[in-house]
Amino acid sequence: MSTVVGEDGLARCPWGLSTPDYVTYHDAEWGRPVRDDQGIYERLCLEAFQSGLSWLTILRKREGFRRAFSGFDLEKVAAYGAEDIERLLGDVSIVRNRAKIEAAVANAGAALALPDGLAATVWTYADPDAPAPKTSADVPASTPGSKALAKDLKKRGFRFVGPTTAYALMEACGLVDDHLADCHRRGAYT
Repeated sequence: MSTVVGEDGLARCPWGLSTPDYVTYHDAEWGRPVRDDQGIYERLCLEAFQSGLSWLTILRKREGFRRAFSGFDLEKVAAYGAEDIERLLGDVSIVRNRAKIEAAVANAGAALALPDGLAATVWTYADPDAPAPKTSADVPASTPGSKALAKDLKKRGFRFVGPTTAYALMEACGLVDDHLADCHRRGAYT
């Protein structure tokens, strides 16, 4: 599927017009470069929580995630203990999956242990020269770069970071520009 023109006359990636939540996310955030550790960590957590679910579910619970995970402050989340895990398992404003919650806590600690920081580590896998996809079918689920990123993060103690999650992170944080070739946001952040 190629771009779709909205009521405002702007061509967008097809998914970007399916709900008002997606229009806002597509136009204002998705693909915009995120270069700080906290921002990368938040998106890594959200992408991991999305695994097996609709991204819309995660977007609509995002503020709940921010409250529950102390604004994705790495030091605070890394210090979470068993009581915090139980608190999170009872929090209806987030996705209550023990493995994903425990991964988010472990990943905060792993991020703090990175000598150059999380953002610098992730950005070494940026692919600014990836070809512009013409249709949704041209957008891969993973790439050699996302496989390498996932392998590197796992080696450093991260959890719930397979190649597909790593690629979704790369798209969300602007490491690749997967807005379709005719989308009004294509190249907007470079």
